Amino acid sequence: MDLHLKIWRQKDKQSEGKLVSYDLKELNPHMSFLEMLDTLNEKLIVEGDEPVEFDHDCREGICGQCGMMINGIAHGPLKNTTTCQLHLRSFKNGETILIEPFRAEAFPVKKDLKVDRSAFDRIISSGGFVSVNTGQAPDATAIAVTHQTAEEAFDSAACIGCGACVATCKNGSAALFTSAKITHMVLLPQGKEERSGRVLNMVAQMDKELFGHCSNTEACEVECPQGISVLNIARMNYEYGRALFFRKK
Repeated sequence: MDLHLKIWRQKDKQSEGKLVSYDLKELNPHMSFLEMLDTLNEKLIVEGDEPVEFDHDCREGICGQCGMMINGIAHGPLKNTTTCQLHLRSFKNGETILIEPFRAEAFPVKKDLKVDRSAFDRIISSGGFVSVNTGQAPDATAIAVTHQTAEEAFDSAACIGCGACVATCKNGSAALFTSAKITHMVLLPQGKEERSGRVLNMVAQMDKELFGHCSNTEACEVECPQGISVLNIARMNYEYGRALFFRKK
C-alpha cells in the first residue's frame, strides 16, 4: 500500500516546527505504525536526510512511550490501542496521515515527535509511592484484600503514563493520570496510611507542572489506550476534600 505522510518536524524546543510531507510506497499493510516510521527513517538516512525522532520502547503496548497524535487522535483511530500496536491495515491505500507530537504546555517538544513527559515523573515522586520499613518482605497473604477491591485497584494501576489523556484534554489536564495513581494505592491497605499527604502533594505538584484543570469532558477516558475510568477523578476529588477537612481539624 502507498501512504502520504505529513509529519511534524522540529529541531528542538527553541526552534519553530513545521509539517513536512513524505511519500512511502509498497508498504506491507501488516506492518505496525512504528515499523512504517522505521521504514521512512531508513529511506531518509539513505538519502542523507535527518531521520524522524519519536519515542518508543517495548513496542508491545505496555510502556506507553510511543504516544503521538495520528490524524488528530492520540495513538490513532483504534480504541484502547497504543501507537505501537496500531497497524497499517487500519488505514486506506493512498491515505494522507497527519502525525504530530502530543500537544500540552506541560509536554514541551524535544524534537520532532518526541516530547518531555518528565512532569509525570515529578508527580509520582511527590507522593505516588508507599513508604515501608526495610527488612524481610511480609507474607503475601498477611493482609486480606477482597477480590473486588483488588480488581478495582488493578484497573487504576493499569495506567501506563503515556500522556494521551493530557494531549486529548482541551485543557491539557493530568487529572486522569494523577487520579489513577492515587486511587490504586488508596484502595489497598498498604496505601491508606499516607492517603492524605499523598493526594495533597500529588495534586499540588500537578498544578505546579502547569497542567490544566479538569472540566469533565471525559475525552481522556475515550482515548486512553488502557480505558482508565474518569471515576478515578471523582475519587481523587473526594480524597482531596477529605484530606483538607482532616488537616483543618
